Amino acid sequence: MTDDRSFLTRYAWLSVGAAVVVIALKLAAYWVTQSVGLLSDAIESLVNLAGAGMALWMLHVAARPPDAEFNFGYSKAEYFSSAVEGALIVAAAGSIAYAGIVRLMNPAPIDAPGIGIAISAVATAINFVVARVLMNAGRKHRSITLEADAQHLDADVITSVGVLVGVAAVALTGWERLDPIIALIVAANIVRTGGSIVRRSVGGLLDSALPADEQQKVDDVLARYRAEGVEFHALRSRVAGPRRFLTMHVLVPGAWTVQRGHELVERVERDIEAALGEAAIITHLEPIEDPASYDDVELPPRRAASKPGVEP
Repeated sequence: MTDDRSFLTRYAWLSVGAAVVVIALKLAAYWVTQSVGLLSDAIESLVNLAGAGMALWMLHVAARPPDAEFNFGYSKAEYFSSAVEGALIVAAAGSIAYAGIVRLMNPAPIDAPGIGIAISAVATAINFVVARVLMNAGRKHRSITLEADAQHLDADVITSVGVLVGVAAVALTGWERLDPIIALIVAANIVRTGGSIVRRSVGGLLDSALPADEQQKVDDVLARYRAEGVEFHALRSRVAGPRRFLTMHVLVPGAWTVQRGHELVERVERDIEAALGEAAIITHLEPIEDPASYDDVELPPRRAASKPGVEP
């Protein structure tokens, strides 16, 4: 994986451009119909535009190389983008809920529902295609910013489909209060989406450990070396955007030379990098026979290593 991630900004520009087009279409659909459900859909797309702009800015920041002030680089900037987008989603839900409550108290008929539905359907199709592009790029390049943007667009697609079905139902049944009820359901759904994005962003800012599947890959690598009489403990990991950071103690026979131990940890680091992709790994070599090698760290039970002959 390349260190230069500036190319990811082109995906953010795609999101910005799509958001502008979709907002214009959804506002047109609302103007034609005066449906508060379609208005709620348009408001969420305004948040899409703000989120895409934030994503573009943070991807520019995250692409900067490490420097004297930020030795580990700027990759965590992506978490700020997704956190802000999650907060914007929740704020949009508040405005949608307000509009829905006002219309629920003062119901009004929907004008030209067929035209409004057709316009909004085109906007929904654009969001669906862009969401697929962003999600694929986000997963491929480990960009939480692009994944968060894609999740937001996915939520927008789902709610848009619900709104379109609701508008059609109002037109068929004449039950005007169904329109604001749909808007309130939309608000509740996007609060759930925003909360999920914020939680993931906070986890990244607090240095959450590797995901379970990646931890398993590391465990599989270490298991191969344990078969050679080598032990490991004090394994800690954290994720910062696309980068993975690991530290561990490597316990080898005390009779080994420094050269032999060094060659071993070099192989261990290469194998872990091959399994994870881009990773920064720091190892600390210790003699396996020395009891002091087991007393220098406190670890969670899953990573704890026992002294020879002592249960963990």
